[in-house]
Amino acid sequence: MLRTILATVFLGIVLFLVQYFYPGSILHSYIWYILIFFVGLSFLGHRLMEIGLRNNREKFVTFYLSFTVARIILSLVFIAAFLYQGLTDSFLFVINFFALYLFYTCFEIYGLYRNLRRD
Repeated sequence: MLRTILATVFLGIVLFLVQYFYPGSILHSYIWYILIFFVGLSFLGHRLMEIGLRNNREKFVTFYLSFTVARIILSLVFIAAFLYQGLTDSFLFVINFFALYLFYTCFEIYGLYRNLRRD
């Protein structure tokens, strides 16, 4: 979880700098809500992976696949909720969302691969 927090802090600093120096260019104004959503989702995934790795790893695959499905469903609900509210520049919002989705998914796979390789 520490790596996720460090990556999020680094990403937050980069997003802040981009938003500060290039206001309104490539970042939607709700980028911080998206980032908070992914931090919460990462925390949930980390907790589920800890539960799945207990008891001789017999339920790890079940927990991992459950989290993957839950992440997709929660992401669609999150996007739909913002689009339903009448979001301005919805295309930029969706592009920012999926860029962070890809970042956190790659980071999760890297962390998972690193933990499983060690075992």
